[in-house]
Amino acid sequence: MRLPMTGLTLASLLWAGITHAAAAECSAFGGDNQLPVLTNAALGQKTVLLCNDAFAVLHSGISHGPLWTAEHLTEEDLERSMQIGRVVRFFHADPRLSFEDRAELSDYRRSDYDRGHMVCSADEPTLQAQEQSFSLANVVPQTPELNEGIWTGVEMAVRRLARRDGELYVVTGPAFGASVNTIGAHQVFVPVATWKAVYDPAEDGAGAYYCQNSSQPTCTIISIGALTQATGVDPFPSLPDEIRQTAMTLPHPLKSPYTVRIRPAVGSPVLEIMP
Repeated sequence: MRLPMTGLTLASLLWAGITHAAAAECSAFGGDNQLPVLTNAALGQKTVLLCNDAFAVLHSGISHGPLWTAEHLTEEDLERSMQIGRVVRFFHADPRLSFEDRAELSDYRRSDYDRGHMVCSADEPTLQAQEQSFSLANVVPQTPELNEGIWTGVEMAVRRLARRDGELYVVTGPAFGASVNTIGAHQVFVPVATWKAVYDPAEDGAGAYYCQNSSQPTCTIISIGALTQATGVDPFPSLPDEIRQTAMTLPHPLKSPYTVRIRPAVGSPVLEIMP
């Protein structure tokens, strides 16, 4: 059964397990210094806000993964990330979370799903921030076809846009359907889609990529209003209605360097634009 949607204000951070102090610590990662807001009260159960060096995560002890991640992506930080280059990192369970509420590496073994980053490590400006992005609190189960294909292309396109315009506010997360599949002993929720919302101050516009988590994934560009309705997460609560209801022109996903390992989705478009 689909969970009821309830209109909530920023004060609802409190019922979501987020204290004013924690929200203030992380607020710089949100557009207008406001973190995303849950508009579906049922999602707020057993949540913990995790503040990292360069991004914030709202983690759910029900889904055993993130409900959203928020980052302020800047041209300067991306330059610093490029200077670090490719460094081998290892996924790990997040020690800030209880064993009962978090995902473990064993949950993903032999699951046929990738450990899909919400905040990409290539966004991160320091070695420590990159290490933090490999926490399983920043990960959801994604099909290899999505994670290594068009999702990588979305991440690359968003970084290119940040370099062009100087800065972006980016919120990323999973979407769950009426029924939920799980993996592992901790029953980690498998999303039906993953999404990446972008607010571009230079354009004063916003939109979101909404990507099916399937063996033949496609992505759709939708408005922030449509995303909020579909997911129960409002990524940019301070935006005026005229920006919320119209999706800005987001760049087409770039070609993933991993697509040679992905079987093509014959007859399916990889990107659709919703009015």
